[in-house]
Amino acid sequence: MSYPKRTAALVSAAALAGPVLLLSAPAARADVVNVDYRCKTPIGAKSAVSPIDIRAVRSGSGYRITMSWQKGVSSSPVELGKGAMNPSATIRLGGADSGTLAVTGPANAAAIPADTPIKISDLSGTYTPRKTGKVTFTAATLTIKALGTTTTCDPSNNPGPSLTLSVTAAGGSGSSSSSSSSSSSSSSGGSAGRLPQTGPADSAVALGTLGGTVLLAGAAGALWLTRRNPAVRR
Repeated sequence: MSYPKRTAALVSAAALAGPVLLLSAPAARADVVNVDYRCKTPIGAKSAVSPIDIRAVRSGSGYRITMSWQKGVSSSPVELGKGAMNPSATIRLGGADSGTLAVTGPANAAAIPADTPIKISDLSGTYTPRKTGKVTFTAATLTIKALGTTTTCDPSNNPGPSLTLSVTAAGGSGSSSSSSSSSSSSSSGGSAGRLPQTGPADSAVALGTLGGTVLLAGAAGALWLTRRNPAVRR
């Protein structure tokens, strides 16, 4: 094979190696999990199944956690005017951490007709890792306050985690490990003081950076071979 062709082959192989290495370690992601809520309302028991999505975005030394409902839960026998319903919820932590994370959100932006499933707005809260390892996030209690009444809804089907994150404790202290849930996957945590961010945007940036670095390394090696060739021929 001539040196120009060998050079092209080396550069192509180097460029392709970056994506293969990166894709072998995908970033943590949120999975949609069906949660069967049993609600205690002022007018009796209600039930509804809603797919729950929990996402995480790095924020300072922690994460901004957002919990989303894809279907409405419970209902009201009377219309709830704009701003009359205030939701909040808890997320159960597992794996390397324990306890619950409180998430809150805005009141309803529009009136909710009577006897209509109540669509919960996205609820958010901040999570700061206390230990290093894999932490799971699972839907727990939903609380709805409206017209002076309180409705509480608890999962009855023992749902699995909607999110698993590999995290590094704030300040780089602490260590722990646990197996990932089958409903979600995660990548290894960053170095002390740096926490991984979930989502496709980070993967794309990392992919481009790694691929570009490997490509430049391959090109530099090819240039050395090309310049060295005349000397060999002499």
